[in-house]
Amino acid sequence: MSLIEVNHLHFSYSNNQEVLKGIDLRFNGETTAIVGQNGAGKSTFVKLLKGLLTPTEGEIIVNQKNTKDYTTAQLAKDIGMVFQNPSDQIFKNTVISEVMFGPLNIGQSEAEAREKSIEMLKKVNLDKELETNPYDLSLSEPKMITIASILAMDTKIVIFDEPTMGQDFAGKEKLKEIIFELRDQGKLVICILHDMDFAVEVFERTIVFNQGKVLLDGPSEEVFTHKEIIKQAHLEQPHIAQIADEI
Repeated sequence: MSLIEVNHLHFSYSNNQEVLKGIDLRFNGETTAIVGQNGAGKSTFVKLLKGLLTPTEGEIIVNQKNTKDYTTAQLAKDIGMVFQNPSDQIFKNTVISEVMFGPLNIGQSEAEAREKSIEMLKKVNLDKELETNPYDLSLSEPKMITIASILAMDTKIVIFDEPTMGQDFAGKEKLKEIIFELRDQGKLVICILHDMDFAVEVFERTIVFNQGKVLLDGPSEEVFTHKEIIKQAHLEQPHIAQIADEI
């Protein structure tokens, strides 16, 4: 089981712009949604977990590795991240070469990387598009390519940044299936979301960020019962919680 410990985490992009203000969290197996309005610090936080940024103060320990002491490439074997915008991640001119890139870079053989990549492309229903240019596919499919590329790396920790964005009902159902399967494999799954319904349906734990701090943290169904605190974070309750309030 993977473990992430976040201790007294502060981060600033500049001297007068503190984005994260003393975050203390522990991730130890529960599927976790991180929610909050734009600018709350969510994306900055997961970039710090991935080692793409370095804490201004405090520390992040990923499976006993202090992220300050390791490069992003060295952490890549432990933690994979699907970015919000596929254009920030995709740069190869065929689907199969894109998905194989990550596995090859963490030391998988050509044969292993190809086998795992095709397996994961089957999972997202894109195994018939191996030689297709990713940008010739429909708007929602490049996101699925980036998901397949991270799954093929077989990391112990998987972070999703807004995976439901641009996905229809079928796409969201496929994402649910993937997240549940990762959980059942004992992997740690963390997800940034604006979709509160997806958060409460899929994730065991929800953390609410607001202005660089943790406003709420607990079981998802319980977190969303705190109507006034959710409102303070400029979020809406999931529809099921709204209906329960009306009843």
